[in-house]
Amino acid sequence: MTHPANPVGGQWTKAANQAARNAGKVKGDYLSRSLRSWSMAYVKTRTLPHHMPSKKFSRIEDESLAADLHLHLQSIGKYVRAQDLVDYLSNVGNQTRLGFKKTISLRTAQCWMGRLGYRWKKEPRGQYSDGHERGDVVAYRQTIFIPAWCHYQPRMRVWNYSNPIIAEPTATPPPGRHIVAWFHDESTFYANDRRKQRWVHERESPALHPKGEGASVMVSDFVSADYGWLCSPDGKEGARVLFKAGKARDGYFTNEDVLAQTEKAMDILQKFYPDDDHIFIFDNATTHLKRANDALSARKMPKNPSRTWGIWIDSKDGDGRTVRGTDGKVVKEKIRMADGQMPNGDSQPLYFPDGHEKAGWFKGMAQILVERGYESAPALPSECKDFKCPSGGDSYCCCRRLMFNQPDFTNVDSLLESSCRAQGFNVVFLPKFHCELNFIEQCWGYAKRIYRARPQSSSEAVLEQNVIKSLEAVPLASIRRFAIRSARFIDAYHNGLDGRQAAWAVKKYRGHRVIP
Repeated sequence: MTHPANPVGGQWTKAANQAARNAGKVKGDYLSRSLRSWSMAYVKTRTLPHHMPSKKFSRIEDESLAADLHLHLQSIGKYVRAQDLVDYLSNVGNQTRLGFKKTISLRTAQCWMGRLGYRWKKEPRGQYSDGHERGDVVAYRQTIFIPAWCHYQPRMRVWNYSNPIIAEPTATPPPGRHIVAWFHDESTFYANDRRKQRWVHERESPALHPKGEGASVMVSDFVSADYGWLCSPDGKEGARVLFKAGKARDGYFTNEDVLAQTEKAMDILQKFYPDDDHIFIFDNATTHLKRANDALSARKMPKNPSRTWGIWIDSKDGDGRTVRGTDGKVVKEKIRMADGQMPNGDSQPLYFPDGHEKAGWFKGMAQILVERGYESAPALPSECKDFKCPSGGDSYCCCRRLMFNQPDFTNVDSLLESSCRAQGFNVVFLPKFHCELNFIEQCWGYAKRIYRARPQSSSEAVLEQNVIKSLEAVPLASIRRFAIRSARFIDAYHNGLDGRQAAWAVKKYRGHRVIP
């Protein structure tokens, strides 16, 4: 600073001020004084002083204050605001107790909300709670679904969460051929479904956007952790169905549509994947559980013989289409119920045979039970009031309860089960309200995230094209990670955890194939 070429040479203060301004400090008095002090220290000691910046502490770092504010926010409930902290510290009593002279600003309160662990974002959503832990649902999950899964699971390939491309080696080889589990589900994509959150510039003005969800396409497909979406290795043949649901469009996805899709899926698996055994996993929906029209059911059976009783079904023409009358209503026709099965395995017709005085009449529950050995059935009532039997499902209080408990009435296969088993495929139905067990749900979510980033279009052809591209963009590695997550839920339920505990355990042990 004392060099002759320096315009302020020989003048320490002016030189220090000039250096501070060159450093970008408009009012650099503090920096100027520091430069003079450091320079004098260097002249005397030939060493530069170490700068020790002072550390400022925020009041929110006080654990007792943070705990007090936490308790206050929790007392407010679910919807808290930063303004609640401002209002809380505006109270004179709270200021005296916590050592404040005045309240904090709203901006400070917003910063403190972050330090207290709060984030301004959409509320996280977990699994469904409606009916998830209902008695009958839990009973089905623990006594039917999980045992069925545990029966097949030892023969399934195991994937590593960190590197899901390669299957993990097993300690003992599976007893038989590998089993591939194909999960089925449907999902709907909407034309106007776009991203809701993004970085928006402050000068950006609101833009016009279409009202409503727009055109829709429903997708029905199968997916497995082994092969991804169900299709041939070259992708030319697939089981995916695109459906324009709606009364004025393609109608609605019925049991007949599911059966046709499953038939196509079985043909592909038999043709291209014959070295594996395959099982289908379906949701526990009425569309999937539909039985044959003449299937055994005690729901509406009369107790005594009836000449007119039968099963009313929709009439179909030769092409399988529903017949409607001149008034537009569906034409109904009556059919007979299929034969039952006696305890010894013999067939039991439910209608009186030819030559009987009531030939062709329905026998009624009492007569059917008498033929099965329940001699006291005629003395029992038809059913208890509102079918709420006093001793539960194992009682012998009424004819209808006895009929419900007959093995041939209890173990009636659905059309889906009958169709699949006829070709050597097994079917397992998921418990109700357990979407976390069907990992295809996460595949839909991944695909929709990609779909929302694609250019918007009102054309249904473009909509279908975008849907297909989005589905094909889901990586196989992600599909396998989704499958591992669902398997962890199954393992948690197998270990006796309920829904809330299982959700915590799956998040806690993320990356594990099973819950420790």
